[in-house]
Amino acid sequence: MLGGTEFVGRAVTDAALERGWEVTVFHRGRHAPPPGVTALTGDRTTGAPGLAALAEDGREWDLVVDTWSGAPAAVRDAARLLSGRAGHFSYVSSRSVYAYPAAAGLDEDGPLVVGASPDGGDVPYDRAKRGGELAALDAFGDRALLARAGLIIGPGENIGRLPWWLNRIARGGPVIAPGASGTELQYIDARDLAGWLLDAAARGLHGAYNTVSRPGHATMGELLAACVAATGSDAELRWTDADILRAAGAEPWSDLPIWLPPGELYDTLHRGGHTKAHAAGLRCRPVGETVADTWSWLRALGGTAPRRPDRPAVGLAPELEAKLLAL
Repeated sequence: MLGGTEFVGRAVTDAALERGWEVTVFHRGRHAPPPGVTALTGDRTTGAPGLAALAEDGREWDLVVDTWSGAPAAVRDAARLLSGRAGHFSYVSSRSVYAYPAAAGLDEDGPLVVGASPDGGDVPYDRAKRGGELAALDAFGDRALLARAGLIIGPGENIGRLPWWLNRIARGGPVIAPGASGTELQYIDARDLAGWLLDAAARGLHGAYNTVSRPGHATMGELLAACVAATGSDAELRWTDADILRAAGAEPWSDLPIWLPPGELYDTLHRGGHTKAHAAGLRCRPVGETVADTWSWLRALGGTAPRRPDRPAVGLAPELEAKLLAL
């Protein structure tokens, strides 16, 4: 496991350990590795010197999983190093690799962004992920699986989207709920992604798969109702029209995480094609389970979720929410 100590990488590591697999975690040492793994430490961003521990280790592996989302040189260097020592390479990519706007229902054959060159530096997320895909394919060919995930939530989330909703609703009182309660969502629980990824790799699947739920697996109303139920809150959801939110300066996705109003961005993020991965065994747990487990995890941390330093904070400012509630 390249990474393996946070969110999706940790979910993959935990799932592999639960199966009784022997797991090696190669990571930068910023977080403690899960108990039961063999840990190797190095910084992939420094090129060959940072991969020394991996290069000097003489073992071979059946499967490598990589979740890297930065400059694709890190994927290229690790994949080339391991191509002769691993049977399969699974890269957790993103549906962001599709050229924007992605039409509703777009499948894996849709048009893609231009992938960033591994020889370059930091680039936008979509080009970095496509560059990572190309690096994986270059090193492993038809032994490479590309899991194009969409919105990922669940225990361990270090972006802050579902944790923000849970904490806000736990405080109770009137809560701005965006748009219409029936707005359909498309996402995946990190644990469902991890389980499918291991199953697919064990079967030797390769190529690209959109690893997301069906559109409408849950609605915004069902998600927030699950937050109320999980927290035991007295929160009152006040559904507020998208035009009112926009006029007040409340931004979809960032101020009101997960939610998007109808339009190109909504179709791109919440209405993607999903049938290929589901035909290959992807199953998505009920939204209530994802929310309840995330709340349990969050409470165990004292209510403060970890957050990636390279991502901005999300959530509606209290002053703006108060303004909207007063309308």
